[in-house]
Amino acid sequence: MKHLLNLLAAIALLVWGTHLVRTGILRVFGANLRHMLARSIGNRYAALASGIGVTALVQSSTATSLIVSSFVGQGLLSLSLALAIMLGADIGTSLMAVLFSLDLSWLSPLFIFVGVVLFLSREDTNTGRFGRVLIGLGLMLLALRLVTESTEVLTQAPEVKVLLGSLSSDRLLEITVGTFLAVLSYSSLAIVLLTAMLAASSVIPIDVALGLVLGANLGSGLLTVLTTLRSAVEVRQVPLGNFVFKVLGIAIAAPFVGLWLRHVRPYLGDPAAVVVLYHLMFNVVVGAVFIGWTQVIARWVEKLLPKPAKTTLSGRPQHLDPSALSTPSLAISCAAREALHQADVVETMLRGMLEVIKNDDLKLGKALRKMDDEVDELYSSIKYYLTKISREALAEEESRRWTDIISFTINMEHIGDIIERVLIDIEDKKIKPGRDFSEAGMAEITELHHRLIDNLRLSMSVFLNGNVRDAQKLLEEKARFRDLEHAYATRHLERLHAKTLQSQETSSLHIDLISDLKRINSHICSVAYPILDSAGALAPNRLRPSALADKD
Repeated sequence: MKHLLNLLAAIALLVWGTHLVRTGILRVFGANLRHMLARSIGNRYAALASGIGVTALVQSSTATSLIVSSFVGQGLLSLSLALAIMLGADIGTSLMAVLFSLDLSWLSPLFIFVGVVLFLSREDTNTGRFGRVLIGLGLMLLALRLVTESTEVLTQAPEVKVLLGSLSSDRLLEITVGTFLAVLSYSSLAIVLLTAMLAASSVIPIDVALGLVLGANLGSGLLTVLTTLRSAVEVRQVPLGNFVFKVLGIAIAAPFVGLWLRHVRPYLGDPAAVVVLYHLMFNVVVGAVFIGWTQVIARWVEKLLPKPAKTTLSGRPQHLDPSALSTPSLAISCAAREALHQADVVETMLRGMLEVIKNDDLKLGKALRKMDDEVDELYSSIKYYLTKISREALAEEESRRWTDIISFTINMEHIGDIIERVLIDIEDKKIKPGRDFSEAGMAEITELHHRLIDNLRLSMSVFLNGNVRDAQKLLEEKARFRDLEHAYATRHLERLHAKTLQSQETSSLHIDLISDLKRINSHICSVAYPILDSAGALAPNRLRPSALADKD
């Protein structure tokens, strides 16, 4: 019982080490990996090569699949090229299996020691996250050695020898078990390595081990299908296409396992080498055979999972992809795109507001007020999505971006609320009583409104690009808007003094309206503060010491 528990603990340690490496690499290189994939999609062969490189680094074809699926969901990558990347991803993870099958246990204490030192000393930096990767690598190597030692002891037990002697190859059962283990452990790499160690220790026959390897490959494809079940159709198409590749590959390879054992095994010797090289050969052959069929498989998948006429109730793509949450840097980008859509809705409301004021359009005003519900819903969705991203998994820059997105969406939500209240006031105090602003007053409102639209567009650019010069310009516009609001309020009082009838009838509404426009502008311009603060371009406070001294 003790030795069995040791084996189970070693397997758990292997899975945990794989998880540490995968998450650590994504935290350190997440954005760079996405850029590498984005630049390497000129053709299917370049896409395959990029898939090999990224997955060899991440050590998880599942993680690569989620990244690529999100690209397809955002319209940044065609389905056929995404499937080519996935063929390369499977080759990449099998290459890592070959590497880890070598006797590298002597590196385990070194990796763990250096990793712990780096992680504890610089935990919140990329250096600390790289230390996390080293810890994971060390634990994987240690786990493989423990698996070997535990299985050697277990195989000496008389009961185990009898059990092993009764085992016979059942290819379908082996594939099913391998699939289940890969899904359960969230890592086909860990299952292939475990199978190799068990075969090397004679715990399982070599032909059974190869069946488990085929199942582990199928399990990795099934895992991504299950992970993206709740995602948009475009996102789910990539895992489904990759799963089709694996099913076809296994259907072709399974009958020829015996040929591999008869003709290739004698040249390899070590059972562990037989297992991992079979894993590599399977994925290389699948990649070579199906690289020319990516467009065909893409068409099959599009027929099996057709894109709906409308992907959401509003007829637009949903950017908050749940599958991207496992890659925090990618999830941040998804949230930013959704925040920009929220700003687009706010701009539509803001533009329509002037039409309501000019044309007394009650129908348009009612439609615009309903749009505030969409703004509120977007704010809640983005906020909830961001809370599901682990802050610990974010680099310092990504953590600031997380805060910026929250701040931006809050301001857009406030603007939507202000516009809704303005529309209600326009309806109650202008349209229903049949009043009109004076010609001069309407010109002032129009001028402020045009400036608001320009400032909103500039704020969206600042939010998207983080340009310091544009952020400075935005704050300058805030100051100009404030001066205009004061000037127009003074002019309105002058018109009241001159007893202009229209100004007297709409005085309260006019003053409230230009005040509300100023508040909207303040929310618009607030996006500049985090950018300027990060660049060190903000003063500690806005008070002039000389003015305070004059009051003493």
